[in-house]
Amino acid sequence: MAIKKIIITGGAGFIGSHLTDFYLKQGYKVFAIDNLITGTEKNIEAFAQNENFEFINHDISKSFQIKEDIDYILHFASLASPVDYLNYPIKTLKVGSLGTHNMLGLAKEKNATLLLASTSEVYGDPLIHPQTEEYWGNVNPIGPRGVYDESKRFAESIVLAYHRKHKIDTKIARIFNTYGPRMRLNDGRVVPNFIDQALENRDITIYGDGTQTRSFCYVDDLVKGINKLLLSDYHLPVNLGNPSERTILNFAQKVLQMINSNSKITYQDLPVDDPKVRQPDITKAKEILNWQPEIDLDQGLQKTIEYFRNLKN
Repeated sequence: MAIKKIIITGGAGFIGSHLTDFYLKQGYKVFAIDNLITGTEKNIEAFAQNENFEFINHDISKSFQIKEDIDYILHFASLASPVDYLNYPIKTLKVGSLGTHNMLGLAKEKNATLLLASTSEVYGDPLIHPQTEEYWGNVNPIGPRGVYDESKRFAESIVLAYHRKHKIDTKIARIFNTYGPRMRLNDGRVVPNFIDQALENRDITIYGDGTQTRSFCYVDDLVKGINKLLLSDYHLPVNLGNPSERTILNFAQKVLQMINSNSKITYQDLPVDDPKVRQPDITKAKEILNWQPEIDLDQGLQKTIEYFRNLKN
């Protein structure tokens, strides 16, 4: 049987490198494409000697060709952290629009299945709770976060346009907060921020009053959900995340307790348009994909804390 070939854009990033690992173990030939603006070769150095792995340093906002036949494209290239999309607003918009368009063109040429990594941010600061896929969102298109939110909303729109017009096999994963090893320490998101501060016994910084909520999914669970969605015959968006919701203050206290840190909790102003609540309704994922997260927060956090601890040693 011919070996399956898969392109993973953003393949040197946090989630992209875990997907690369997963598909190499499944026996796929993996082409990881990344321009390393936020990804790092350190995330993929363990795969360098694998004959089924190829790294391509390229910005997919620019034209891309490959001679090989391709079965699947996982489009995960994105500047997903607030630190990054606020620093690179135009690049964020380009990778969501031009990058997605380029990958759809490649999928059409190769007759490949394309899965888009979308985000819970398409719901904005939601007015319904928990968030179902039918909710259209509450997004400020001209606020500072709009560059990320709207790039993903556009990406979803063009993916479904290619599905309907050109009959391309497409999938859309709306990914909620995900964490685990290979996140960047300076990522700016809550998990690496809190762990880094707690390990250093520095003040833990909460933006807002700490009552805003998030739901944290461990990366191994997410990867299994992505694979099930890729192999499904469902084309509309599917929420992938952990519905176990907790306040940011509660999460900070848990990190402090697990690290046995002397850090104090301090408070700063909430960023503009920051969502007050975030919890996925994963009914569709359960029914269509037979998927739900299995790794609880204590278990996942322990692995993540160990990763960051080793990074500092």
